[in-house]
Amino acid sequence: MQIIYWLLIAVMLVGVVGAVVPAIPGSSLILVAIILWGIVSSSFTAIKIPLIVTIIVLFSSMGVDFLGGYLGAKQAGASKWGQIGALVGLFLGFFGLLPTLPFGGPLLGILLGPLLGSIIGDYTCRRDLGKAVKAGIGITVGTVVGNLLQGIIAVSAVVIFIWTTWSQVYGG
Repeated sequence: MQIIYWLLIAVMLVGVVGAVVPAIPGSSLILVAIILWGIVSSSFTAIKIPLIVTIIVLFSSMGVDFLGGYLGAKQAGASKWGQIGALVGLFLGFFGLLPTLPFGGPLLGILLGPLLGSIIGDYTCRRDLGKAVKAGIGITVGTVVGNLLQGIIAVSAVVIFIWTTWSQVYGG
């Protein structure tokens, strides 16, 4: 039982990383691990609080992710084309379709892709490089802040799970 417990905690830690890094499953992995623990331990009453918290985390993570990018774009005055460019840049950066970077790989592409995509998209729309760069930085900062908040929320869900189930595994 302890081995399964620690394997599920490892899955949850991957979920915490996924909450911060785009394109890796985040809160959903934490939720699946908690549900699996309820099945394995045959005690869904013991996971009621972590399960409720994780469901709240899952929905708030989606909201924080959307809100972070949106507020960053709005604060910086990004156009719709800048926002579309950031989304396309995220996709291209993550899958390595940008020119090969000497270091960082997809993780650096996740940061540089939206920045460059937003600048290109906004510049195409407005023809003002200064505003385009400001919009790109705003979208990138908003997204990074949103991802960090998602990570904090995901860590809290894992901590609550461990806190409420530790005595179930180790007694006492």
